[in-house]
Parts: sequence; C-alpha cells; structure tokens
Amino acid sequence: MNWIRQKIDQIKEPFEPGNKLEKYRPAINALDTFLFVPDHTTKKGAHIRDAVDLKRTMITVVLALIPALIFGMWNAGYQHYTQLGENPAFLEAFLHGAYKIVPMIVVSYAVGLGLEFAFAIMRGHEVNEGYLVTGLLIPMIMPVDIPLWMVALSVIFAVLIGKEAFGGTGMNILNPALTARAFAFFAYPTYMSGNKIWVSEASNVDSISGETILGSLAANKEVTYNAAEMFTGIIPGSISETSTLCIVAGALILILTKVADWRIILSGVIGAAAMGLLLNALPSMGVEGNGLTNFPWYNHLIVGGFAFGIVFMATDPVSAAQTMKGKWIYGVLIGLTAILIRTLNPAYPEGIMLSILLLNVFAPTIDHYVIEGNIKKRKKRLDMKSVKTA
Repeated sequence: MNWIRQKIDQIKEPFEPGNKLEKYRPAINALDTFLFVPDHTTKKGAHIRDAVDLKRTMITVVLALIPALIFGMWNAGYQHYTQLGENPAFLEAFLHGAYKIVPMIVVSYAVGLGLEFAFAIMRGHEVNEGYLVTGLLIPMIMPVDIPLWMVALSVIFAVLIGKEAFGGTGMNILNPALTARAFAFFAYPTYMSGNKIWVSEASNVDSISGETILGSLAANKEVTYNAAEMFTGIIPGSISETSTLCIVAGALILILTKVADWRIILSGVIGAAAMGLLLNALPSMGVEGNGLTNFPWYNHLIVGGFAFGIVFMATDPVSAAQTMKGKWIYGVLIGLTAILIRTLNPAYPEGIMLSILLLNVFAPTIDHYVIEGNIKKRKKRLDMKSVKTA
C-alpha cells in the first residue's frame, strides 16, 4: 500500500496548487480518495467524529445491491433461453445476462462520472461519491433491451437536471436514478411501458417479447406465475426489480448498517398493504374491479418495482423526509399512492416511480408541518406550566 501511496503522490504533483494542471486537481483527488481515506480535516464548525464517511456509505449501498444485480443477470439469461424452449445451466444463463447488462453499467458510469468530473473541475470542488450508487441503480431499473444510447441520455438528464441543477450531491430534491427512469419512460414510452419487456434474442429470432405480470393484469389477462415464483423473481421484468428475496437481503444489509431507515421501508409496506386490501374489497362493495384491483394485496408487494423502490429509492437520505414522524408519513403515502397509481392508471401499470418522485417533492413540506406541530405542542406545554406556576 505504501508503494501505491507514493505513486499517487507522484502523479498528484503537477496538479498541486500553483502548478499548471491545478485546474484538474479535483479529478486526480477523486482517484486518491477512492483508494485512501482523505488526509484533510475540517477547519471550523461542530462535527461528530465517525468512521463512516460518504464513500463508505455509498459502498455499503452498492454491496446491498449486489444480490439483486447478480440475480438480475441470471434471470435475464434464463428468460432468454426459456422463451426459446431451452433449459440453460446457471453459468450459461448468467453469462448471457451479463453480456447484456454489463455494457449498460459501463455506459452509466462512464457518462455519469464524466459529467461529475466535468462539473467538479468547472466549479472547483471535489468529486462527490454519490454517483457510485446512482450509476449502478440506473441500469438496474431499466429493461434489459433498452438501447445503450437511451441509457446515456437518461444518465445525462438525471445528472444535469435532477442533480447538478440543484447544486450537486446532497442538494437534489428528486432521486437521480428515478429521474433517469422517468425521463426514459416519458421520452421513450414503448421501451418502458411495462407491457412488453425484451427477454430473448437469437440468430433466428430478432426478439421475443413477454408481458410482465403487471402488464398482463392491466390487460385483464390471466397470470400463470405463482407467489413463490414472484417472490424469488423468476419472472420477466426490469433487470433487478424481480427478486423480492434478493431485495430483502439488501434491505437487511442497509438496516443493520443503519444506512437506510427501517421506518420508511416498514411504513411503505403498510401503506401498500392497506391500499391493496381496500382495492381487494371493492367487489364486496358492489364495485366492479379489474385484474389489478382483484390481484391479492400481498402479491402487490412482491411484483413490479415496489420492493426495489421502497428499499433502495425511497430511503435516499437526501430526497426523503428527515423527521421521525415525517418518515412514517412519507413512507405510508408512498405505499398508498404506488398501489393506487398501479391499479387505476391504465397507461402505466406500475406506480412506485411516480409515487416516490411525487413524495420527494412533498418531503420538505411534510417535515415543515411535523416541525411546526412539535413547536406548537411544546409551546402549549410551556404555557400550561406557566399557568400552573402562576
């Protein structure tokens, strides 16, 4: 490690203040801080000493995403071969899926980090590690057949409009990864609708499209998958959103390391379950439902992007609510609106993306009224004590 440290110090010399490459110092410092703990300390203000910095937090989230990513690669290959009537080995299916997915990840990181470095150099600040997670999340929530140029455009939109326009990491009001997906959905709806998801490509077949479960239900078609297949994720869908089992494993990592707040996850599940139960009760009230409203409430929790969104997107510490009570309200509203949009919007049988983005916008308002409520309660208690004392 000392040898690496010495080499990096040699490389950094032309970029030090006063040298001709000083302008590009943030870029070389990004490599340094990626490999080693920063050697600078804060000069003013009150700070809590902690071994966990932004880089370690982002790496923890990346580790939590790995189970869903690996399964997504295998499932993409598995869906490919099963549509062709073949029964692939694990490695064969995994390699085929990786062949399609790894280029998407490379494009996402290359374009996104390129923009991050450019803004860091232009503004003269250090490169933030926030894109370590965003760069992986964006391809993981895309259909596997989306062209690479669409991934690149979505990344550009997310970084420029969803993040840098607000001041960069820590300043954005919307989740950048969901901003990328929203751009792809509204700009290229035929690729993102959920009705047709690519699952195969072969020399004698250009493409085979299979409907997702939510797409089938929206069209009032019968679903042939059972609850176990839905939970494990052996179904068509976006790359890493299908396996609730792997997502739960990632959620445990985030909760145990205290990177994600369990209150948002639990309240989101409660809200979704409540809305699902209400919609399931419509036929008993004499209201005619559809395939999605009649879908068992517990299955709503394990299909589509709900589980992935509530674990990895809704818990974003920047765009989520910050107060304790606000987190419960924020999570419940996400769950309620996600299932409501999913079931009642015939144009888009998946609601978690729109639901989280909507509540991202209202998160500051939720926190504001929670804080105002606390202030009023404390003031009321103080007034009562003053009256008793008098």
